[in-house]
This record gives sequence, structure tokens and C-alpha cells, in this order.
Amino acid sequence: MSLRMRFNLILILVSLCGLGIAAWVSWHVISDHAEEEVTESANVLLSSAKAVRSYTVEQVRPVINQLQDGRFHPQTVPAYAATQFVQYLQKDYPEYNYREAALNPSNPEHRALDWEADIIEWFRDHPEARELKGLRQGSAGRLLYISHPIRITNPACLACHDTPEKAPPTVVARYGRDNGFGWKLGEVIGAQIVTVPAEYPLQRARKEFWVFMGGMLLVFLALAVALNILLQRFVIRRVARISEQAEILSTSMDEVEEIPVRGNDEISSLARSFNRMVRSLRNAMKLLRESGA
Repeated sequence: MSLRMRFNLILILVSLCGLGIAAWVSWHVISDHAEEEVTESANVLLSSAKAVRSYTVEQVRPVINQLQDGRFHPQTVPAYAATQFVQYLQKDYPEYNYREAALNPSNPEHRALDWEADIIEWFRDHPEARELKGLRQGSAGRLLYISHPIRITNPACLACHDTPEKAPPTVVARYGRDNGFGWKLGEVIGAQIVTVPAEYPLQRARKEFWVFMGGMLLVFLALAVALNILLQRFVIRRVARISEQAEILSTSMDEVEEIPVRGNDEISSLARSFNRMVRSLRNAMKLLRESGA
């Protein structure tokens, strides 16, 4: 096996190991970044919905209550305001969703779906938990959901959700007497759930990964070409010259030429040693001829 072949085999093995390590590290970094991006988007949406709830309670509800027109205004309900806010957002980002799902809501639109009911039951079984997140399959691909429990901590909430007899007549007139009652203080009655698409960032992460790996492959190929050129110029050609002269030396002393020596590397040292050997052999042959004469 030639020196070039051995060198390239070693180079290929080292390159494959390097590419494998680079692929493992880069994929974990890129995929982690994509997951963080998705999680951040979900947290921003959830925080925005909570901000709308707070704004509704602190500023919208007092103003509307001052009207004293005897009617129920859903705009004073934080869940209604947050849901309406996200519906406007969905005009530009239809894949993003926010729900305030409950097992026994006043508004049937807020009744939990099966998978949302599972989340609510999980919070009931884990009263110390403040967040639950995971992935689920949607029509457009995988979705990341982040959920926070809705727990009754303010006794004022029971004014509308204790019994139909204690609830404001306007609330009973709008939603009826069958839903949204029987809530207990400290009970988890629902969950705030946001879902954001996880597929798009992961697709972008995969694209970035293959672009990066393609760039790494091109770098390794360019490095291999450059190393082969340098190997040919500074090693193989010089060794081949020494080997050629050694072959000639084995058949004819007179046709051997001394090898030009430049530099102080190992091959230059080998060339100097070869030249000294040639000179020594010539002197020895000369002495033999003179003694034979």
C-alpha cells in the first residue's frame, strides 16, 4: 500500500470521526435552541393572555360596572378577554392557540376537551405543580403545549360560581343554572393552556443542521485536497527522488546523481545521508580501482 493511500485512509477515518462528533454536538445545540425558541413563544403567549386578564380586572371591569345598566357584559370576564385577544392574534398566526379550559364552565365554549381534561385532572392529582408542558399531535404537525392550573384562590369568584341562587341574576340569565356552579375555594377547576407549533422550528433546525454539516464536509474535502498537494510536494516527490537514485545506485554507481538538499527536515537529513553514502561508495570504488591497477 502506497504512502499516499495510507495517509488518505487515516485522513478519512479521522474526518469521519470528526464529522460524527461535530454532527452529534451541533444537532444537540441546534435542536435545544429550537426547543427553547418554541418554549419561549409559548411562554410569551401565556404571559400576554395573563396580562390581558389583569388589564380586564383592573381597568375594564371597573369602568363597565359603573354603567349600572343591569346587564351582564362578558367583556368584564378575564377569560373572555384573554380568549378574544388570542382570536385576534390567530388572524396572523392561526397555529397559535390559547384556551381557558374548565371541567364545569359557565360558558360551554370553555368546556375542556378530552386531552385538556386529562391536564386538569393531572393538576388536581399534583396540587403542588405550577406548570405542565409536553408535545401533542395536531393537524399541522406536532404542537408544544404549556399549561398552568386555574385554582380558586379568591373568595370573590364564588359569588358567580357557588350556587345558582347566590349568583347574579344576569349571569344565570345568560348561561343558565346547569353549568359553572359548585366551585370550591382552593379547587383546581381548569387550566390555562397555550399551544404553539413545534414543527416549524424543528424543520428549520434540521435545515440549519444539514447546511452546517455540508459546510463541514466541504471544509474537510478542501483540507484533504490541500494536504494531498502538500504531501506530494514536500514528502512523496522527495522520497520518490531518493528511491529513484537508490534504484540506480543498485545497478550503476556512475549514473547516480547527488540529490539537491534544501531545508532541515527529516527528508532533507535523509537526502544528506544518501549523498554521503554515494560519496563514500565512490571513494571506496576509486580506492579499489587504484589498488587493482
